[in-house]
Amino acid sequence: MIEIVVLVLVFFVLLAIGVPVAWSIGISCLCTIMISIDSLASFTTIAQRMATGLDSFSLLAIPLFVLAGQVMNQGGIAIRLINFAKALMGALPGGLIYVNVIAAMLFGAISGSAVAATSAIGGILGPFMEKENYSKEFGAAINITSSTTGLIIPPSNILIVYSLASGGVSIASLFLAGYIPGILMGLALMLVATYWIKKKGYPAGERSSIKLILKTFLDALPSLLLLVVVIGGIITGIFTATEASGIAVLYTLVLSFIYRELKISGLKSIFLNSVGTTAIVMLLIATSMSMSWVMSFENIPQNVSAALLALSENKYVILIIINILLLFVGTFMDMTPAVLIFTPIFLPVVTSMGVEPVQFGIMMVMNLCVGLCTPPVGAVLFIGVGVAKTSIQKIMKPLLPLYAVMAIVLLMVTFIPAISLWLPSLFE
Repeated sequence: MIEIVVLVLVFFVLLAIGVPVAWSIGISCLCTIMISIDSLASFTTIAQRMATGLDSFSLLAIPLFVLAGQVMNQGGIAIRLINFAKALMGALPGGLIYVNVIAAMLFGAISGSAVAATSAIGGILGPFMEKENYSKEFGAAINITSSTTGLIIPPSNILIVYSLASGGVSIASLFLAGYIPGILMGLALMLVATYWIKKKGYPAGERSSIKLILKTFLDALPSLLLLVVVIGGIITGIFTATEASGIAVLYTLVLSFIYRELKISGLKSIFLNSVGTTAIVMLLIATSMSMSWVMSFENIPQNVSAALLALSENKYVILIIINILLLFVGTFMDMTPAVLIFTPIFLPVVTSMGVEPVQFGIMMVMNLCVGLCTPPVGAVLFIGVGVAKTSIQKIMKPLLPLYAVMAIVLLMVTFIPAISLWLPSLFE
């Protein structure tokens, strides 16, 4: 029992005084393991566990998908997707709001990054919305929440991390499982947007001609084909997720040069940004893997599982409790360490009750997506606010109904397994 207290107490104290999450995780692990073994062996063990935690071929996909996302962000792909979405939806009243959601879903799905989608889509659409007198606060709120759909719709780095943490759940199955929940999330956000648009009486835009729709579709088609190439190749077994990430980098580089939006001189900043992001993510993964090992060594998952099962034997009650805990965790912890730390704790509990690991993975990621949009730590929230040049206080009111529909879709995925499992079952 003392090990759990030390682990949790040290971790939260370090976070409270401003120590970065990765270091907070590593130091709390070290303090916990020193209770059981001597200090020299503790340092050696934690270092070894951090190194072995990164020794995975699957993890190579993460830096490559990060690089592909950076190339997409600067290679003219975002603006083509926005133009296509605008041609389809721009004629509707408040059409730019719908354009934001659809563009964020497309760009987020292709890049696999909510942060990239928030900055790219918000940065391009923001001035258009301001010019047409849209609410800056609601525009920022819809941009922030819709950008997280790209973490559910594949390819998604966080689903690769979950596959690692769960002991090898099929990445292809996870990718397939994310489509319907991700699309449902986008539709739910558009439903709130429809109510808001009617309430504010936004005017209809100019109707696009068939010629314009066709032109923007053809412009965006090479970008959209990346999803077909990457996901199709993984599902059919032509290549692994890691190999797919390499193909994604090559494809986006070639496409960006064809678009003439990227020059050789621009590659330096892309590589530097990718290396910086990858370094942060990999350090988080390394320390989180060491924490997972420490918890296993000290039998913490078994103790937590026993405590949860002692509360109730009802599967739905346990799932609600886990959802609440994950929503709370998401408000102060980044997605990567949260998945790596809490998957070994909660997965044995839910699988013992008949929940499929694939369904639980989508459920967990959707929980943590809400955390990205909430204070005090939500990275997407802060970036969205910065891009829109507004404040968190001003956008909290329009965010509340969006949080509510995200929670409703989460509950649907939790209690209706077919939403996430139907598509993977077709390819078994």
